[in-house]
Amino acid sequence: MHIKFVEIQNFRKLKSIRIDFTENKTLFVGANNSGKTSAMVALGHFLVNQSYFTTNDFTLSNWAAIDNIGADWEGHTESQSPSLTEWEQVLPSMDVWLQVANNEIHFVQNLLPTLDWEGGLLGVRLRLEPKKIDDLYKDYLLSIKAAKATKAEAVKQKTEGGGEYTVALWPRTMHDFLERQLRSHFEVRAYSLNPKECNPPENSVAQPQRMPHGSEPIEGDPFKGLIRIDKINAQRGFEDANSKQGRADSDGKDSHTHSQKRKLSEQLCSYYDTHLDSSKFPGPEDLDALQAIEAAQNVFNEKLKDGFSNAFNELENLNYPGFMEPKLSISTKIRPTDGLSHNAAVQYEVMDSGSLRLPEQYNGLGYQNLIFMVFELMSVRDKWMQVGKAAKKTSESFFPPRLHLVLVEEPEAHLHVQVQQVFINKAYGILRKHDDLGENNSLTTQLVVSTHSSHIAHECEFSCLRYFRRLPAVDSATVPTSTVVNLSEVFGGKDETEKFVTRYLKATHCDLFFADAAILVEGPAERMLVPHFIRNCFPVLNQCYITLLEIGGSHAHCLRPLIEHLGLISLVITDLDSAEPTGSHSSVQPIKGEKQITGNSTLKTWLPEKELIDELLDSSTEKVKKYDQFFSVRVAYQIPVPVKLLQDSGPPVESLSNTFEDALVFENITIFRELKGNGLIKKFRDAITEHKTPEALGEEMFKILKKGKKAEFALELLYSEEPEKLKTPTYIREGLSWLQEQLQRKQQEALDASELPPITAEGKV
Repeated sequence: MHIKFVEIQNFRKLKSIRIDFTENKTLFVGANNSGKTSAMVALGHFLVNQSYFTTNDFTLSNWAAIDNIGADWEGHTESQSPSLTEWEQVLPSMDVWLQVANNEIHFVQNLLPTLDWEGGLLGVRLRLEPKKIDDLYKDYLLSIKAAKATKAEAVKQKTEGGGEYTVALWPRTMHDFLERQLRSHFEVRAYSLNPKECNPPENSVAQPQRMPHGSEPIEGDPFKGLIRIDKINAQRGFEDANSKQGRADSDGKDSHTHSQKRKLSEQLCSYYDTHLDSSKFPGPEDLDALQAIEAAQNVFNEKLKDGFSNAFNELENLNYPGFMEPKLSISTKIRPTDGLSHNAAVQYEVMDSGSLRLPEQYNGLGYQNLIFMVFELMSVRDKWMQVGKAAKKTSESFFPPRLHLVLVEEPEAHLHVQVQQVFINKAYGILRKHDDLGENNSLTTQLVVSTHSSHIAHECEFSCLRYFRRLPAVDSATVPTSTVVNLSEVFGGKDETEKFVTRYLKATHCDLFFADAAILVEGPAERMLVPHFIRNCFPVLNQCYITLLEIGGSHAHCLRPLIEHLGLISLVITDLDSAEPTGSHSSVQPIKGEKQITGNSTLKTWLPEKELIDELLDSSTEKVKKYDQFFSVRVAYQIPVPVKLLQDSGPPVESLSNTFEDALVFENITIFRELKGNGLIKKFRDAITEHKTPEALGEEMFKILKKGKKAEFALELLYSEEPEKLKTPTYIREGLSWLQEQLQRKQQEALDASELPPITAEGKV
């Protein structure tokens, strides 16, 4: 048994999403403010502690409809009554779909939708809804009518005396009313769902089923005894908003929120108290320890009695009026946990010396936090399996819940990069390290982790990643929302493309899953100089979170399935790579009208999906591929530019370049003519001096670049006297301008779809 997926509706910015869970480890990734935290909070609110709900958890765009419900109620006649139906489209809910085997039906008998259900998917809807719609109706109308009557009376008196009141009395709207009364009138209820009406998402938007009118809720907690849920909050170093409420363990539910214990000694105390305390349900193995503690107590009591005897005798002879002579005594109580409650309770040996030790706070912060997180996982595992004394708390036979769901929020906080990788690789194994677990499929563990760390993401397979894509509002009546992409569906299987992309992302440590946009560049020179152009010429773009990937034109298209699934705005800066149309297709200097072809796979198979150089250079060629309202990909490659050499007396000549380097030289002839430097810079400077026409210069640069050190060339440019004077090549400038405009449009909080300007072939708005 395991959770197959959950569908969340009307919770914060999660309007309607589906999150598929793997059978063991699932990671939430995505850019900032994309909904990862909202999803973890929703899981915590619905499954761990349902008392945490506030009005801020309703999707903001739904409050207009909720306020309209209140306004309609105010206009009701005595014969009209409220209905829960009008609330159903705006209530926060979570559908939990379990995959249950035929031999596990007896564990879920109270959740069965029909008597003929024979295994497979089993759904439960958890919905925050009015406890009693009639009570909410009466209380709201009573409150708002009282406020209006008070205001009317006050206005009348004020008018007679001169002046008027402008203050608004509570409640003004249903929203205002629920700000104070949500917990009084709302609770989470559970309903069985029909597996036959489970619908797949459409365009990453969940399509949850509508429940029949008059559906009866399930009595009690539907997952009690079936699922144990533990949530480990992010270790932020400051008090969590909910930490004051402590552990959600007092009501007997199988769900727990762990308070922030900053030291290992505090964790050890808690673990000892739950699983090892000899004074709780002592067995034969505990008697030696208990006898030693009692003996130590007696010796200590005698020592204290002798030490305080003179002081106590003096107190006994005070002869205070009205009282008998006081008789004082001391009785101590030694608790084993007292030995773990000081700063040096846990120590680390230095260099395996055995005698040199330091307290735990003197060790590295990264190692401390790794130990902290690992011990938390060990603790929740042992609580699930009732290790040690925990199993003796009940006289009944213990049967652990069939499923253990562990939610870990941002484990990378305070962890070094290497430690992050160690944690995510070991976490699931720690949760299964028990004699009754391991490969035992009858008891299941599912680990869900939200992260902002590319290092954690790259340690996991694509099949484990769930990418949260943020979407701007489409009009003034809505708010930004999120969708979730299941990355296990990107490549459709373990093919060579997936292997290449996986290895590439790990090798480059790129942050593709957390960026606002991506720029794919051809080689090392572009990788070093494109950021320079952005810093100096594109201030808005410079403030965005953009990932730059160096991947050649022959491989950029391999990232196409991933970028399209992520819906990530991308700019592909690549080269023409002109080649002869026949024979060996050897590389040549590009010339119009020669029927040359491109050897660049990206240009041929992704966009603009053309092979002839003449077609690629045609101004009408579409360089932008628009997938939806907020996701487009643009390609940028060399285009003809006017070039005039100093020794050429004629007008500027339209010239073609084949790579980034010669395009940069063509558009900065004046700078390169005087630029000091060695390597390619010297060769370009000499070529500009020797050749009289752009055509001859282009041919010479084509030969030079076949053996040139391009990365060294880029570094020399960056360390030249005034690199900011370099003009950005036209094809790159147009591409970056398009990217900047796309991100500006996406960042708008409300964007009227009917007012979206068209995008031209050049990417201009």
